[in-house]
Order: sequence, then C-alpha cells, then structure tokens
Amino acid sequence: MIAILGAGESGVGAALLAQAKGLEVFVSDKGEIKPVYQEKLQAANIPFEAGSHDYARILSATEIIKSPGIPDKADLIQQAKAKNIPVISEIEFASRYTQAKFIGITGTNGKTTTTLLTFHLLQSAGLNVALAGNIGESLAEKVIKDEHDYYVVELSSFQLDGMYQFKAHIGILLNITPDHLDRYEYSMANYAQSKLRIAQNMTQSDYFIYNLDDAVTNEYFNPEDFKGQAVPFSINQKPAAKAFYEGTSLITTYSGSAENIETRTSVLIGKHNQYNTAAAVLAARLVGIEPEEITAALATFKNADHRLQTVGEANGVRYINDSKATNVEAVWYALDGITQPIVWIAGGVDKGNDYTSLKALAQEKIKALICLGVDNKKLVESFSGIIPVIHETQSVEEAINLTKEAAVPGDVVLLSPACASFDLFNNYEHRGKRFAEAVQHLVLEPLQQES
Repeated sequence: MIAILGAGESGVGAALLAQAKGLEVFVSDKGEIKPVYQEKLQAANIPFEAGSHDYARILSATEIIKSPGIPDKADLIQQAKAKNIPVISEIEFASRYTQAKFIGITGTNGKTTTTLLTFHLLQSAGLNVALAGNIGESLAEKVIKDEHDYYVVELSSFQLDGMYQFKAHIGILLNITPDHLDRYEYSMANYAQSKLRIAQNMTQSDYFIYNLDDAVTNEYFNPEDFKGQAVPFSINQKPAAKAFYEGTSLITTYSGSAENIETRTSVLIGKHNQYNTAAAVLAARLVGIEPEEITAALATFKNADHRLQTVGEANGVRYINDSKATNVEAVWYALDGITQPIVWIAGGVDKGNDYTSLKALAQEKIKALICLGVDNKKLVESFSGIIPVIHETQSVEEAINLTKEAAVPGDVVLLSPACASFDLFNNYEHRGKRFAEAVQHLVLEPLQQES
C-alpha cells in the first residue's frame, strides 16, 4: 500500500497515478482538504482522511509519498524512517512511469521565471512539452497519460530532498542564497547539498547548467568530479562561461562557435533576469532549438503574475507588482534592475531579514518607502536616514494613495515586500492581487496586464 501525506496538488496527483498503475493507495492530510481535491479523490474512489493522521494505517505502507511542506523532523516521518519505510516526493514517484526527458530547474530565486521561460522557448519551437512541479501543476497527474517528450519541472529544495533515483536530462541551478534554513539545521552546506541534488544520477549524455557567478554554488560543486556535462553561464566570467552578455546580446558558445541571441525585446528586466534568461536559452539550445527561434520566442514571453509585473500606469508613474519577492535577495534584484526613481512598498512578516545589502541601492534609487505591515519597526530603523520619506500603513489602498504624493511622472512604484504576507494577506498572491486592484482604481491609462 502507498500512503500519501498531504492532499494538495502534488498529493492528489500522486494518488491518481498510483491508482492508475494498480497500486493500493491511501491519502491522509492533517489539515483541511480543498473541495476540488476531495472531489477528485471521491470520483476516483480513493480512500482519504482529513484533520488527523491514522498512524497505524500509514505506518503499514510499503512506501510513503509526502508533501514538500512536511518537514523530515515531523514525528510521523521519523517513525516511518525508523521502520525503514521509504519516504519520497511526488516527483520521484512520477519519474518512474515515464521515458520523457526532464528539464529540472531549481535555485533560491528565479525558479518560476526560468521554468516558464524554458517552457515557452520549447513550446514556441514546436516541441511536445509540458510544465510541472513547484510551479503548481502535478507531474504525477500528467504522467498518467504521459503524452509529452519533455517535462519542464520547477523543483524546490523540499522536493529535491525526497528524490533519489530521479535523473534530469538537463538540470539548472540558478543560485543558492540563505532561505528556509530552519529545514536544514541552519546550515548553508546542508541547503547547498539539497539544491545540488538537481544534478544527481547524471551521465555523460546529461547537462548541468549552473551559475558561474554564484559563490555558494561554486563552493560546493566541483566540475572535475561531475559525471555529466557541466555548462556554466555568467555575466562576469566570459572565458569559462558557455553563455555571457555583450550589451543586450546573449552569446552562447557551448557548440564550439559563438552564437548571438538578441534579448532586447524581452520583457524581463534586471541583472537577475539576465541570469534566468541565460539558463533558459542554454536549455533550449541543448535540445536543438536554433538561435533565431529563441530570439523570436523571447519577444513573446510574458512572466508570471506577481513577479516584476507591470499592473498599470497613472500620471506617468509605472506600478510594478513584485509581491513574490519575499526575501531580501529578490528585492535586491528588483531594485538593481529598475533605472528610474522608485517609491518602494515593502513589509509584512519579517523572516530574520538583514537589509544591509539593500542600503546602497536604496540611497541611490529610492525616494520614499511605504511600509505595508503590522510591525514595521525593523524596516523603519534600517532605512531611516537613508530613504528621505518613510510612511507606515496597514492598508494597501492607503499605500497607493501615499504613492500619489510621493511619485512624479517618470517614477516607478514598486511593491517588492522582502517579507512574508501573512500579517495582512492570505499569501503573496493575495497581496499582489490587492495591490493590482488598488492600482486599477487610480489608473488613468490602463495597460494590458502581463501574465
């Protein structure tokens, strides 16, 4: 019997795949199960429970598939491991039932943008490709029919922790910066090793695309000990890189000759998106997509909601929703990528933030800070004397009204919170949606929203 812990997108997808393969399956969720997932399980006659875990039933399983959100230190997981019951992720389980090639993408920041862009480049070139993983779509459910030649899969470290036999044909590691360290005994070494599982099991016919400019990646990854093909990209280290920039042109050299891919028409702004674009373009070239096809596809790409997404313009002021930026590094990338004066909206539930790295950019670019949160003390203390105008509010509508006083034509209003959203909002999506709605109330010249 397969026991599945967590009845969200990945858990229910795994349950449906297990049943389709003739396996006995039981689903358990300690919390509530959303109606849409209850309906899927009921329609398939898959037994499930909500609100508690039946330890005896779960610990009688031959294998456990757990949600990425459940930590290994949870009592039930510890008991399962003590009984030598394998505990794996949905991605590991799904990978057993397909011969398709995986393009796996991880990193502390930029995963979703790079995943969406890679998928877009392959799909635009006519390849038979599907999107799955941490992006919010179950790989296991897609594998039931298994109609694709490629799966582009966004992978969190939590998913990678439960993957053992999985092998990506192309693995991408964008960067490693401190995040979720509570799950890794507050050890960067442990966190880095988790991220590097993206390159596990590779052979000479597989490719590991990694950021040559990322210090932590280079500390823990040794190309000389790697059995696959290492494909580094860079902005700063041209001699060793297989992709680098000259102005707005991305130069790729992995094939032995220099190829020029123009990125000027891409909607992706900032240095961090140069890295994301380089990684996605290398993946596209490695599966055989020609440079001219890539150049054309870059011009038609639209990023996900809440990631440096322009949501409106009023009185010559551009409003950008970057609600997904829930850590300091993500905000740094946003500030670095915007050249206009900025009115910055930040705040929420602090995750132990150190704002030191933002202070130089703040002094150079930010004319006003609007703190949108219940407890703004750390933000205010960190930027007092650096940003000339600081306001506090717990209302997104009031925050937008304050921007009308602070911003002039040519400025950018940037929601890039650096914090979790749970003090005032359900999640970062809810925060970003409320921001976009508030902007639309004052917009004089609505823009077609990017999605």
